[in-house]
Amino acid sequence: MALPLPPGLVPAEIAFLCEMETVTVIPRQRLERLELLGGPTPPLQPPHRSPLPLWLALLLKRQRRANILPPPWLHPSSLETILKAETESKSFSDPPPLPPSTIASPPFLPSSTATAPRDALPYHWLEMGEILLESAPDDLVDPDAVRRLMRDLREVRMAKMRAGVAELGGGGGVSLTGVGGMEVGEGRGFVTGVVDGLRKLGASKEQTRREREAEERENGYERGGADDGDNDEMVL
Repeated sequence: MALPLPPGLVPAEIAFLCEMETVTVIPRQRLERLELLGGPTPPLQPPHRSPLPLWLALLLKRQRRANILPPPWLHPSSLETILKAETESKSFSDPPPLPPSTIASPPFLPSSTATAPRDALPYHWLEMGEILLESAPDDLVDPDAVRRLMRDLREVRMAKMRAGVAELGGGGGVSLTGVGGMEVGEGRGFVTGVVDGLRKLGASKEQTRREREAEERENGYERGGADDGDNDEMVL
């Protein structure tokens, strides 16, 4: 018997989707273009930079046929700037701006290439950083500092999400503008648990109110009937 699937995407599935992101590589060997489902890849000619899907870039990296050029936002100085902005503001930092014309959806925009903005975290920032730290640490600038800053960013942004969820009890809402895919996946269980708890609490309050109104209505009718009897006795 198969176990029921959890709602939404699990972290492994989100990381799999992240591998469709486009990154910039510096090839070490010549490679003709490949026909993929998403279209042909550009031919690789050292030392010219080329955009490739992350999964293919990781394969070439393991084969020592290319190096991955990290996106500008993954530089320690950029992460420090973003962390400072996240700490000073109650809202999440703005995502990268959309290109003037594109047919791709936001999760698959070229926001992790060498020309990506330095001061904005893309949709797959967390899983992209973790994958590059695991598979291509030698291509990063000071990977230890990158790992530390990403951990701090993750804690600050998750604290904001928890604070926003706490406002649901007062009738407020949670703005998820700028929240990444892995953050949504990790916070889904917590958010849905809080929402279900508030829904059950609201249903319990409504049931209690109805029972109280029904009891008051019955008691009111009984008092009214007793008063009418007293008035009849006085008239007689």
